[in-house]
Parts: sequence; structure tokens; C-alpha cells
Amino acid sequence: MTRPRIILFDIDNTLLYTGGAGGHAMNRAFAELFGVDDGFGKIEFSGRTDLFILQSALEHGEIDGGPREHMEAFVSAYTRLLPDSLIERSGHVMPGFPQLLNKLGEAGARIGLATGNFSEGARLKLEFYELAGHFAGGGFGEVSLERSEVVAAAIREVADGAQPGDVMVVGDTPHDITAALANGAIGVGVGTGNYSVEELRESGAHITFEDFAAHELAAERLLTFEPGA
Repeated sequence: MTRPRIILFDIDNTLLYTGGAGGHAMNRAFAELFGVDDGFGKIEFSGRTDLFILQSALEHGEIDGGPREHMEAFVSAYTRLLPDSLIERSGHVMPGFPQLLNKLGEAGARIGLATGNFSEGARLKLEFYELAGHFAGGGFGEVSLERSEVVAAAIREVADGAQPGDVMVVGDTPHDITAALANGAIGVGVGTGNYSVEELRESGAHITFEDFAAHELAAERLLTFEPGA
């Protein structure tokens, strides 16, 4: 690797699976604040930013005010409830972690996050599953309704002036891939979520994995891949 590679990871269904703890805590927080049970029951979470998810629930519940107006109170309630939800729900770290992160870090890659999670929610999830400490910042769900803007923020935070072709965005949804492409980055799809590797390729992924169980081979491929080569 002649230049530092920047690798930005999604969290849910990419690094870890919480057993629905995030959605459970969000529903409890929404009920506390607005008196609406199952406020997120009909909202699609996969690949969306938490700000977008909150906006969708507010609109569906016909609650006055936008997500920015309610975000501080909602995040406070959500992150207060999330630790208990993480304990209550049965989740796990995805195959190949943390070994893949260790390999990439040892090789000199700069590792960050490009996640739809609110930053405090991301911290709580990563600490619970003992993956915190691997990441040099990132972009988070409070940045924007649009995932592409979250990725842009992550690149500004983590890439330290690297060229877009040196930046990889790793995720399990087409939204991760299209957000990477919108920023000129390399889209890396992993089929550990709700989408197959075929669907991720169709969304434009440059490179795909079923999972990262073979972490040494995955690390080598991530570190040496060159678009168009």
C-alpha cells in the first residue's frame, strides 16, 4: 500500500447486530416524549440516518415540528434508554470483527465511521460490543437527513486530505454504496444485513463480501484494491 487507505464503516448490520435494540429504545423514547406507541413501527431504518428516521416518525405521527426542533430531547431520551435495550436484546458482533479492524490498523489504514446512528448512540453500541477505540472519528446521523452528507462529513473528519480513490465506505445497504459513490469514494458492500451481495453490486458497489469471517483475506483485498485495475 503506497498511500494510506481510509476505510469508513457503517455500524448496524455491518460491524454488529443489536437484535433491534436501537429501534426498541427509539420507540420507548418516542412514547415518552409524544405519547405515541410504536412510533417507528412502520418506518424503514435500513441505510437511513437517524435524523431521517426521526423525521419520518414525526410525519407519520402528525407531530408538529421538524426533526431538528425535537432532536435534542429525543436523543437525550433515546440514549438514556439504549443501554438497557442493548442488555435486553440478543445481539452479536458480525463475523470477522474485531480481527479485521486490528489487521487494517496494523497495516496503517486509517479507520473511521460513516454511520446513520446519532453519535452518542454509536458510541454506546460500540462500547457495549467492545469495538470502540478502533475509529478515528467519522460522520454520524445528526449531520443530515441524507446519508451522502454523512459520508462527506466522515471524509472531512477522517481522510486528512486523502484522494477520494483512497477512501472506502463499507456498508450493508444500497444507501451506503450510493452515498460512497456520490462522494467519489470506493463502495464496499457486505451481505450481512437485509441485502444480498447481488443487490449491493447492482447499486454500484466496487467490491463485495458475503461477510468478513475470513478477515485476513478481507484485509488484504481492502488494502490492495484499486478501482479499474
